[in-house]
Amino acid sequence: MRLKNLVWIAAFSMLVTPQLAQAGMSSLGKQEYESNCASCHGGAGKGDGPLAGYLQKKPTDLSQIMKNNNGVFPFTLLVKIIDGREVIALHGTRDMPAWGHQYNDKASQYYQDFFGKYDSEAFIKARVLALTEYIHSLQAN
Repeated sequence: MRLKNLVWIAAFSMLVTPQLAQAGMSSLGKQEYESNCASCHGGAGKGDGPLAGYLQKKPTDLSQIMKNNNGVFPFTLLVKIIDGREVIALHGTRDMPAWGHQYNDKASQYYQDFFGKYDSEAFIKARVLALTEYIHSLQAN
């Protein structure tokens, strides 16, 4: 009887764990978006955030990225644009913050209580990837 219960628990956890991990990544992306992007790009990513009217250039409508790219979400390019530490000729001038630098500063604050070496690059990449995935979820149908 115990073996049967263990099998059911193992099967259940194998099915549920990926969804829980995805939900965690999604909530991290949403949190990053709401705290760093929504003020300019708006809650739905349409470029209509409360600060949009104060900017020289209207923020990009993030909900139209796939539509503007023939139905393809340019994930890798978006990761590079959000990170911002690498100059991308296609992107043009840098009108938004380079979040890679911002997240690097956050990483040092986050890890200040830990002893030894820490990997700020992993901290940066996790946030940029989560944010990119969240922006993917904002795409118009």
